[in-house]
Amino acid sequence: MLDIVLIAGSSRPDSQSAKVAQFLRQRLITLGKTTAELSQVIDLGTGPLPLWPAEDAGTWADYGPRLQRADAVVVIAPEWNGMAGPAIKNFFIYASKAELAHKPGLLVGVSSGIGGGSPIAELRSSSYKNCRINYLPEHLIIRSVTKVLNDEQPADEDDSRIRARIDYALDILAKYGEALKPVRASIDLGNPAFTNGM
Repeated sequence: MLDIVLIAGSSRPDSQSAKVAQFLRQRLITLGKTTAELSQVIDLGTGPLPLWPAEDAGTWADYGPRLQRADAVVVIAPEWNGMAGPAIKNFFIYASKAELAHKPGLLVGVSSGIGGGSPIAELRSSSYKNCRINYLPEHLIIRSVTKVLNDEQPADEDDSRIRARIDYALDILAKYGEALKPVRASIDLGNPAFTNGM
């Protein structure tokens, strides 16, 4: 079983990103990839991080150690005005290689409309540099998010299709999670000469 953390990257409480995070966590449990004890949702809407830099790191004192124990992460990023939202960008300023280096990360874009791809591109291009998260080549985009993943049974064909794609992507994440465990164990993550990426 894998230790998996899901990060709901919206700064709004009761967000659609948090809904998606809870759905994905339950699917991971149902598919036998993790357990309720080994999985957790970090909801940046209900447990926000202070805007970096802050004298008091606030909730990072809880998030950092939890992420260090994780074998894999799921990053759920809402699209606001064609960009990743501020809460998830702020999260990646806090995150370092101590928490995320060489761990597989599944990116999930969320949109109330037909978008959702911009946060994926943005996070792929900039968020990995210092934390060294290993994003999967597979990702998910949950479009028209208010209409899907709401009930136990799919509401329509679109809801059915995204659920099948979710299971496919989560299976890939779990395979990477197992495969990268020995890789992380063999890398010297404590070398102070290479704290930051290039």
